[in-house]
Order: sequence, then structure tokens, then C-alpha cells
Amino acid sequence: MQSLAASKPEGMVREPWRRRLVRHVLYGKSVDRAVKARARIGLAIVLFGLCYAIIAGRLVMYAATDNTTVRRSYSADAVATARPDILDRNGEVLATDVRMPSLFGEPHRIIDKDEAVELLATVIPDLDTAEVRERLSSRRRFVWLRREITTKQRQEIHRLGLPGIGFMHENKRVYPAGPLVSHLIGHVNIDNQGIAGIEKWLDTRGLADLHLAGLARDRLQRPVELAVDMRVQHAIRDELVKARTKYKAIAAAGLVLDARTGEIVSMVSVPDYDPNNPREALDPTRINRLTTGVFEMGSTFKALTLAMAIDSGRMNLNSIFDARAPLQHGKHTIHDYHGQKRMLSMPEVFTYSSNIGTARMALALGVEHHKQFLRRLGQLDRLRTELPESAEPIVPRRWQEINTITIAFGHGLSVSPLQAMMANAALMNGGLLIPPTFRKRTEEEAMQVATRVLKPDTSEKMRYLMRLNAEKGTARRADVDGFYVGGKTGTSEKVVNGRYAKNKLLNTFTAVFPADQPRYLLLVMLDEPQAIPETKGFATSGWNTAPVAGLIIARIAPLLAITPRFDLPPADRLILASAQRR
Repeated sequence: MQSLAASKPEGMVREPWRRRLVRHVLYGKSVDRAVKARARIGLAIVLFGLCYAIIAGRLVMYAATDNTTVRRSYSADAVATARPDILDRNGEVLATDVRMPSLFGEPHRIIDKDEAVELLATVIPDLDTAEVRERLSSRRRFVWLRREITTKQRQEIHRLGLPGIGFMHENKRVYPAGPLVSHLIGHVNIDNQGIAGIEKWLDTRGLADLHLAGLARDRLQRPVELAVDMRVQHAIRDELVKARTKYKAIAAAGLVLDARTGEIVSMVSVPDYDPNNPREALDPTRINRLTTGVFEMGSTFKALTLAMAIDSGRMNLNSIFDARAPLQHGKHTIHDYHGQKRMLSMPEVFTYSSNIGTARMALALGVEHHKQFLRRLGQLDRLRTELPESAEPIVPRRWQEINTITIAFGHGLSVSPLQAMMANAALMNGGLLIPPTFRKRTEEEAMQVATRVLKPDTSEKMRYLMRLNAEKGTARRADVDGFYVGGKTGTSEKVVNGRYAKNKLLNTFTAVFPADQPRYLLLVMLDEPQAIPETKGFATSGWNTAPVAGLIIARIAPLLAITPRFDLPPADRLILASAQRR
């Protein structure tokens, strides 16, 4: 009997059992291998097609997606994102974004870091090579190397062909007007985030949250319209720069406020800075003196005291006040700068700027009445506007009679000049306290936020006194023919080491025009002006801020559509007579 092995055809080799097992699992016992092969090829084609479709889809996403967003998905570094344009009331651009390339590195992709640093330094000579080398040696996957490079630098670096070195286009904030509106607009940091002025206000209004959510794209931004008029801003800054030089003052400031709407049409404080170079803002001499600083406003505050006396109903324009001798209160003695040494009527107290007469009015009404009145006019609390930089008033801790006496004529209470102007606007516009704003506002919108703080009749009498002062009193040098200006001077001694320094003055002047139909208020301030031959050795407000105000009004009134009117009657026949008829 032959064996099984002998029965197999000659030359056949027995298949290993492992291969037989694999073949059985893969193909089974009765499978057409040709069909199986065709199925495999079809499956491979489908898989390759799907992979290519995914790759193509990702390429389309990268092409359609903002590069900033792509990088932000894996970068912990901040990226400068879009901000809305800021415009003046006439549509002039005050701040806008431009696209600028920035240089970044991916340390894990850089082969020779020293060579990369040396090559980059040839294109960017001021590159901090030590800092760049340290960043490229880190374990981070993304590092900034230089923000905001030029287009030429980008091209030259691109030609170097360095792996791991790339570019990202960011939004850079630019300010076409330069320093002209710096204190109003503010500025941003390297990441296009507002850190001062209106720019910071924009972020506090939710722009920063939109940035984080990736929603603050250029196409979603609406321009922000401000109330400022660049034509007026330029004229005021020009006159203030000249006045600062002429009177050798350390600083100057000016403000125009719409009495009917509370709009701030112009705000200038010099020395200012260029927001395109925000490092200048760190200089303490360049602060915004109109909102950040608080000052004793001097005799301009007397207007508030006279308004308080008239509005109380206990005094009127015919009231008489004893100014024959200095006012003695305890160890304090109050003098008049223009002492008349006689009984003075209320209009004379104003036009001669009598400290004694003003103090007697406040004393007659009492400390509590005085405090309540100033609080009603917003002088004892911090003023809130769109600008984050606002100072708290400096109020006496223990308010006694001597405080009421000195505050009555502008000493002993420090407020921001904008805050004082808000109160003066209420004195002129019929008695309505309107919170000031840097944004455009209609008269109807202003009425919705206005609060009545004075009787209309009180406002009429205050307009009469302001105009009378320009006709006969200390404001004569501010009168501009055709614009019926009213005004009040203010000269205060600055406090140095706890004492008033007689040779360091802060001069202010508040004006209203036209006084019979108030539309605009103007504030002019000079910090430590000096006497010059033209002022005959005097350095008080009537000799410097008043004439500067006159020059400014002559330039800006036509820009503000104020039509000149000539040969108008004096205040007693135009304003006072009109008030008495009503």
C-alpha cells in the first residue's frame, strides 16, 4: 500500500499551515480572486479621493479665513485686531486702521537659530538680537520677533528663505491729525487695544469682548462720530500755542461746549503728544488739564455764587453789599484785588470781581445751602464722560464758614475745568444741567438727560451780568465786535508746599457767545503765565486769557455758523429789558 505522500504529484511542495490559515481567513474556500481585487482597487480609489477632498477643503478654509484668526488658534500671543474708524462731526477721519506686516517665528522649525538671527539683523539693524535668540530658543511653537515691519523689510526677509520665519498682517492704528486731538482720542497699545481717551472708551463699550470672540472684523465696524469739529480744534490749538509762547506759560488749555446739547466741540491741552508715538504720553507735563487735572478755578467761580444768591430769591440785582473794608473772619482777612472801598451793588460785585461782596453773599445763605447748591450743579462729585481719565474733586473734609467764604470766590475747592464748564453752561442755557459728551447729540436727546437746577429768570440775569462784564468789567479785552461776548476772568494762586504762591498763577477765562442767545461757551486757561511789557507788568487773567479768548472767538464763531450782528444795544437794554418784559 502506497503512502499518501507518494500519491501527490511529483514536484508539488506542501503549503505552510500559516499561509493556508491567512488565505482561508481572507478569501474563504470559494472566492473569485479577480472580483476581490477589483473591490479593493475601488475602495482604495474612494479612500484616496476622500483624503484629497479633505485636503482641498482645508486649503479653501485657509484661503478664506483671516490669517490673524488662524494664528490665534494656536498662539497665546495677542494679535492686533480691527477697530472702527473715529470721525469728527463733519466726517473727517481722526483714527483708522491700516494693515501692516509683522514678523513671527516657529522655533521648532528653525534649523540654525544663530544663523537666522544674524540674517534677520542684516535686514532689521535695530533688532534686539539677544532677545530674538532667546525667543527662538524657547519651547513655544509661536513667538513674535518684530511687530509692524515695513513692506521692504518683509520682501528682503522673504528672500532669505528662512524656514520657521513667517509674516502676519495686523491692524495698526494711525492718527492722521497727529497731536491735534491726542488728549481727546487717546491711543492704543501694540495689540491695537485702547489704553486712553475715546480709544479706551471703545473697549469698555464691548469692543474688547468682540475681539476675543473673533467678531470685530473690519466689515462689521461702524465709524464712531464725535462732536469735535477739527476746524475749531485747529484754530484753538493754534492760538493756545502762540499764547503759551507769548506769555511764557508752562501750559495752556481751551474748551468749547455747546450750551444747548452739552457737546464738546473742541478740547485742547498743550503741551500735547502724538498718538502715533504714544511714548510721549508718559511725560507728566503732557497731561490733559481739562479732565485729568483739578484746579481752584478762581474768580470764574463767582458766577456760581451770584447765581446761587439770585436763585435763592433772597437777593437780586439791586442788593447792596458792604465792601468798604476787608472782611475779617477769625484770623482770616479777605481783601479785594480791585478794592473800591465802598458799598457795591450785585452787578458791581461781579464787574469789579469783589471777593468781599461774593463772600458776604455766601455767608448770608449759609454753609449747608452753599454745599447743596454746588452739589446740585455737579461740582462736588466726580464728572463721568466718555473719557476714562477724569479726576475727583478735592472737597474740604470739614466744611466750615471759612470754606464757604473762600469757595465763594474760587479758592478751597478744586474741580476739573470741564466740570466747572458744565455748571457755567447751566447758568447760561436757561438753568438746565446737561452732562457733557464727546459724541454727537441732538437738542432733543440733550433734553432727555437734562436736569433743571436754576430758574430761567436766574439764567437771564446771569447772562446780563456776563455781558455787562465784557462791556464794563474785567472781561473787556475779550469782547469781539459782532458776536456779543460775555465773560468772567479768574486768577488763582497755585498751592506750593501747602501755601499759596503769589508768583505762580493759574488764569482762566469763561466766555459765552452770543450772550443774549447763548449757544457756545469757551474756556481758556494759562498755567503760570508771566508778565510782559504789553501787559504793563500784570499777569492776571484780564491781561492774558481774556485777550486770547477774544482772538479765539473771532476765529471760531464764523466756523460755528454764528452770524455777526453789529450795533447791538448794551446788556441792560437787550438782555435785562427782555427778561423784565417776560
